[in-house]
Amino acid sequence: MAEDMDISQSPPRGTKRKGDDSLPLPAPRRIKALAQDVVNKIAAGEIIVAPVHALKELIENAVDAGSTALEVMVKDGGLKLLQITDNGHGIDKEDMPILCERFTTSKLKAFEDLTSIGTYGFRGEALASISHIAHLKVTTRTKGSSCAWEAHYADGKLASPKPGQSAEPKPKAGRQGTQITVEDLFYNVPSRRRAFRSSSEEYAKILELVGKYAVHCVGVSFSCKKAGDNSGSSVSVPASASIKDRIRQLHGSGVASELVSLKTEDDRWGFKCNGWISNANYSAKRTGMLLFINHRSVESAVIKKSVEQTYSTFLPKGGHPFFYLSLEIEPARVDVNVHPTKREVHFLNEDEIVAMICDEIRTSLSKVDTSRSFMTQSLLSNSKVPFATPMKQAAPITATSITGDVSDFSSSKAPKTISRMPNENNLVRTDASARKITSMLQPQRSVDEPANEDEEMEYEFTEKEPMACRLTSVKDLRAEVRDAMHNELTDILSTHTFVGIVDEQKRIVAIQGGVKLFLVDYGMLCNEYFYQVGLTDFANYGAIRFNPPLPLEDLLRVAVEQERKNAGDEADEIDWDEVVESVKDVLIGKAALLQEYFSMEITEQGELCSIPLLMKGYTPSMAKLPQFLLRLGPHVNWNDEKGCFQTLLREVASFYVPECLPLPPSASLDGSGKGKERLVEEDPEIAARRAKVREAVEHVIFPACKARLVATKGLLKGVMEIANLKGLYRVFERC
Repeated sequence: MAEDMDISQSPPRGTKRKGDDSLPLPAPRRIKALAQDVVNKIAAGEIIVAPVHALKELIENAVDAGSTALEVMVKDGGLKLLQITDNGHGIDKEDMPILCERFTTSKLKAFEDLTSIGTYGFRGEALASISHIAHLKVTTRTKGSSCAWEAHYADGKLASPKPGQSAEPKPKAGRQGTQITVEDLFYNVPSRRRAFRSSSEEYAKILELVGKYAVHCVGVSFSCKKAGDNSGSSVSVPASASIKDRIRQLHGSGVASELVSLKTEDDRWGFKCNGWISNANYSAKRTGMLLFINHRSVESAVIKKSVEQTYSTFLPKGGHPFFYLSLEIEPARVDVNVHPTKREVHFLNEDEIVAMICDEIRTSLSKVDTSRSFMTQSLLSNSKVPFATPMKQAAPITATSITGDVSDFSSSKAPKTISRMPNENNLVRTDASARKITSMLQPQRSVDEPANEDEEMEYEFTEKEPMACRLTSVKDLRAEVRDAMHNELTDILSTHTFVGIVDEQKRIVAIQGGVKLFLVDYGMLCNEYFYQVGLTDFANYGAIRFNPPLPLEDLLRVAVEQERKNAGDEADEIDWDEVVESVKDVLIGKAALLQEYFSMEITEQGELCSIPLLMKGYTPSMAKLPQFLLRLGPHVNWNDEKGCFQTLLREVASFYVPECLPLPPSASLDGSGKGKERLVEEDPEIAARRAKVREAVEHVIFPACKARLVATKGLLKGVMEIANLKGLYRVFERC
């Protein structure tokens, strides 16, 4: 039956079917060499991934060139413009034709040199790669050259700046060093250019990179800002700043005040390690790591993870440290040529070296003692004895935000501090940022009380155009203030809360900074503030006009009478009439200078018509005017421009300082001896002056100092810390 049935059997499953031999096979593709232009663009894409990578190469080249000052300018996150200017040794004109060719370098001669490389760059690909994906311009001048040379590059070769012009380098004026300008990055790689989401994100990466090298490269000043932004530099670090001060300026005083020094080395593994690490009092949401190996900024997941594990026993859960480490490893033990952008390096005995560093971190953290010692002393018992332990003096730091020829140094903002949740010992009743109850009370004046002369003063506004100061002497004086800046004290004064005047006679006020209480010599503070105002607003002051004008000779005679009383027995040896005539002749002779730069008008007949107005809403004591005019004769250096402006501004600042006033009278016992108190009335004129000084200091001068004062190191002598609630909390916590 089955034999009669026609059953079609399918082929077994899994049987390989034969191909159709009738179909033609495709011809094998031939191997061809890529065009050199394509090769160069591929190589450029490996090295220059983003604007920040181009800047990293340029910064390293500038530091290798012995530069002590680097200025970076950025536009549209570096895609539109990326410019770096240094003051290094420059590039010889003869080397400019091959400057942007691949594998041209002054740092290697043989392959064996890689085992002892001690510079940042070495392959000679950075400028070549940039020239293939951007418009590149180089302006350079060596020490022995009579002028600077400017050249444009495209695809690694010299290019003409405009069609029809020669491609050879052209002479031009310029200072020693090199300026490299990169424009329209990735203009011929549209896919790469479209990959960048926002210019602000790229600019943030650039600031992070500049900040890393600004911390590490001691002795080199850094500045970075956006093109066309006149508000100041986003990063500004002076060459004189120490590593700790650089960290304070770039990462905040909250980090810098909790740093511990770290040093370790070992000859067996051939390394040295120096750095600064945060102690157990500091904790952040993410780890802050600045890692340099042989002075090159690198990333290392192994080191980061190991350090975080070391800190885990010291910090609360979720807390992360900040650390800056600089490792110097024997060049023969390091392979720096493992990453196109040199972001990573490999070195021998990595596990052993990392373990030694972590052991040293653990030891350093264990040694930190957070206890505090306090001194007590009766308040204001002796003006020559400090009230408490003075603040520690730190190395100078220049404003953050001011470098070069920027004139208004006092408009720089105080360094930003890292914001974090306060601990229990920071939760105090008095908050430095809270509004004071006295600010809600409007001062009431009785009918018999004399009106405030500031309220009666009439202000006139003129259409005088502001004059830009281009005097080198004034710029030097401004730079001296920036170099003398004390960062921690500036931070305290810029965020302080005014507590009250302690003593008008010794000119002392109390202020609160955070959870600390300070006594401040406001006479010294005002002197420095008005001096800085004089420098900032130089030649652009207002004027306090006298109507009618005051006879200069009469004012000088009033000052001379006071000097005669103070001179004692020596008064008869001085010809006071000659002093009056001499000072009068000097002031009349310098009337043009005084009027042009200091708004101080003196007529040929010897009449004083006006004096400079430094602050609206505050008028200096006119009782000090005769003495101020008399001191302008012998105490001003009229023979030197810089010395003249400096001494003259110091005298103006001293004139504007609020006067010393006697202590208010206190109740005393009457003569009966029965213990009854007898009230002593104060002179009405002194009482009015006291009220005026109190009003000006609290509501005018200190708010102005809070907004724009650059606290210098000299002010440390006039600031005393008398209480620290955080330290007291720890003392009670241990009990």
